Amino acid sequence: MVAWCNRIFKEGWVIRLKVLVSAYACEPYKGSEPNVGWNFVKQIVRFHDLWVITRANNRKVIEKELQQNPLPGVTFIYFDLPYWLRFYKRGNSGIYLYYYLWQWGIYRKAQKMHQKVRFDVVHHLTFVNYWMPTFLPLLKTSFVWGPVGGGDITPNSFIRTYSWRGKLYEISRRFAIKLFEYDPFVRMAARQSNIAIAVTEATSHKIKSLGAKHVVQLSQIGMTGNEIDRLSQIERLKKSDDSLCQFVSIGNFLHWKGFHLSLQAFANVCETLKDVEYLFIGNGAERKRLERRVLKLGIRDRVKFLGKIPRHAVLEQLETCNVLMHPSLHDSGAFVCSEAMAAGLPVVCLDLGGPALQVTSETGFKIPAHSPEQVIADMAMAMHTLAVDTDLRYRMGENGRQRVREHFSWEKKGEFIDQLYRQVVPQHENTPRS
Repeated sequence: MVAWCNRIFKEGWVIRLKVLVSAYACEPYKGSEPNVGWNFVKQIVRFHDLWVITRANNRKVIEKELQQNPLPGVTFIYFDLPYWLRFYKRGNSGIYLYYYLWQWGIYRKAQKMHQKVRFDVVHHLTFVNYWMPTFLPLLKTSFVWGPVGGGDITPNSFIRTYSWRGKLYEISRRFAIKLFEYDPFVRMAARQSNIAIAVTEATSHKIKSLGAKHVVQLSQIGMTGNEIDRLSQIERLKKSDDSLCQFVSIGNFLHWKGFHLSLQAFANVCETLKDVEYLFIGNGAERKRLERRVLKLGIRDRVKFLGKIPRHAVLEQLETCNVLMHPSLHDSGAFVCSEAMAAGLPVVCLDLGGPALQVTSETGFKIPAHSPEQVIADMAMAMHTLAVDTDLRYRMGENGRQRVREHFSWEKKGEFIDQLYRQVVPQHENTPRS
């Protein structure tokens, strides 16, 4: 197949490239970035020989997993800075300095490895932040950067809806990102990448402005076949007499998650519909603010805060809920959207960031984000439509399940990365080794 990007067959077998992967976060059975690092490694090693540099504190859990489920073809290299420097890793601000120094440390280690192994591809995998540096392009071999995110910011008109702490956070975040963009090593990563992988459209624009010439888009969100199968077993019954419609939001209660917007939209729906309910699963700094808002809106009997509950309990809630609400204002990932679609729930999100890449008009509602008032009104209309139209909920749920299988399985992401590697390695190097 020509579209298979010059995959070379000889004597009935496929060439395996030598790939060095930088994965600061890489750990099985974890969410967020450790999950991204681990699952990409599991998929890439299906096609290539890997050397993965990761944190030393990941060693115990990785080696325990490898004893039970070996990954032939991958070698893990564990690296940490001296103990006295790990002090800087504490807290949200210190981790950036530690990460910067860690990246320099693994570059020095990678230099020596490259002299012996002669890697075909060097791949920076995690952290998934475009504005954090990597020194690996200095190795002067084919360089793949990403998936990287972090380019999404709250639209200006929505900042006024935040608490004073939220406003301060957004101002500080924007300043820090702009400052990091002037880091010469961040710009070097963009300019010297053979392929840069952006997780959202906003990030794609950012890294192009930094000098990346070949940018592709790929969500870092993925699910294994077993996870998809397990969620698909949740039955979403098509009942015309299903009178109660339950909306649910899942995640940390942070200002930029936008739950204050969906809560106001729900209050508007309650003015015309009685058989609706809104569940919040999670916890965080904004919980008290949301609870006060519920009392002010007079919908205390319609809203339930379940707190942070175990995963099995979350899945039990998905069996009874009908619609996921995820009005995040800057979210590069949002695993919960894919998880909800796999469970057969329509998703209502904003047309921003990672959720906008996952959700389509066939699987839910993507609300344009022009102003808070417009979002609240459009979101209320979407909620009302889904509450009264059980057939639409069912169709969108089934379409969501199909979309997850086709576009968000880890297996397909592994195939995609394999194709990218075949593009960046010169064909004369992409030959069998004895």
